Amino acid sequence: MNFSLKNIPDRSIKPREKGVTMVMDKGLSVREIENLIEVAGPHIDLVKLGWATSYVTPNLGDKIKVYKNAGIPVYFGGTLFEAFAIRGQFDDYRRVLDKYDLRYAEVSDGSIEIPHEEKCNYISLLSSQVTVISEVGSKDAQKIFAPYKWIKMMKAELEAGSWKLIAESREGGNVGIYRDSGEVREGLIDEILTQIPEEKIIWEAPQKGQQVWFIKLIGANVNLGNIAPAEVIPLETIRLGLRGDTFNHFLNTI
Repeated sequence: MNFSLKNIPDRSIKPREKGVTMVMDKGLSVREIENLIEVAGPHIDLVKLGWATSYVTPNLGDKIKVYKNAGIPVYFGGTLFEAFAIRGQFDDYRRVLDKYDLRYAEVSDGSIEIPHEEKCNYISLLSSQVTVISEVGSKDAQKIFAPYKWIKMMKAELEAGSWKLIAESREGGNVGIYRDSGEVREGLIDEILTQIPEEKIIWEAPQKGQQVWFIKLIGANVNLGNIAPAEVIPLETIRLGLRGDTFNHFLNTI
């Protein structure tokens, strides 16, 4: 850090198991990625190439290379997995992962209906090839799962081989663990945390208010995802109690 300040919350050190910041790349250029890494690279743990943007990105190989050279794992959004799976092209998807030498993959069912046992089978198969991150929750705002169902699915996916679980919210932060207003479903989160270790969950939190809520609940080392590139540095200051939103919170607890 550039200055010395007392009583700053301890942050985990990369490679992190807790305190992960997952960034959503929705179509950055190579130059934009280089600029992002120059400024925010130390604070980025994972980069997701949003939904199926990788299918239409002309400089895909170059982008992945820049991230990998910076030591930042990159992976395709779960919607791309779903696009392959629903077309009966799962083996083709596995070959694509090998082609781009990706070490992580996301398994989701937010846009399609997959029997949960079948989803867990995909997780199990992929976990022999890559590190699997599985996403729980639907992108359909009309599909609201009871807490017990979230917990049951999360437990099964961890047992199938998932490294981390993503709690769905889309890139807008208005479905899944949130109401359509962006408000956190607090009861749902409380129930999930009674059964699932918090370090196993990446909470999608694209909105600042959502990031603040989870940091105040769990602490500086909560796993947060779907962070916009321009919000990586601001998020790190929120984690450390160096922005007004959490300034007093951490002064009162450390």
